[in-house]
Amino acid sequence: MMAEYTTVFGSLDNFRKGGVDLIDDDPKNYVFSNVFDVASKSKPYERVAVGKNFQYVIEAIRAEGTSPWFTCGHDEFALCMDGRIEIHLVKLAKPAALKPGTDGAVLLDDNPDGRKMGRVILGRGHMALLPTGAAYRFHADKPSVAMIQTIQGPITIERWAQICQTA
Repeated sequence: MMAEYTTVFGSLDNFRKGGVDLIDDDPKNYVFSNVFDVASKSKPYERVAVGKNFQYVIEAIRAEGTSPWFTCGHDEFALCMDGRIEIHLVKLAKPAALKPGTDGAVLLDDNPDGRKMGRVILGRGHMALLPTGAAYRFHADKPSVAMIQTIQGPITIERWAQICQTA
């Protein structure tokens, strides 16, 4: 007879942190964090790394209100984990806002100069491409959570000591 399992989806208002059960190893060799736990303790639009593989990171953000404008020298992906998040996109007139060789997202100093590309509205489980050569900003009427797949950059925040299981 097969065991029955129930999948329980978390949210910003209702999550259980969880953990990793180790048999014979040091927990410092593993990363375990919960995007809802991280977002519940973050300021709006802080990009906190919750997963890392070499230079690639998964960042958790608390979407609340309107973010500043961002751009990136490579494609990124945003996945809505909870709530409703709107993304506005602008095709940059001068994509050279990034210094050559810059990885990861950067903040723009001002509103972007370029042609409006439109907007994407994400609900739980929806994903959007944040294309290279574009600027984007997020908006959420109420606290929401997203994960961004990107390359670690100047605005990626690492809080491993606070978010990872150590024992």
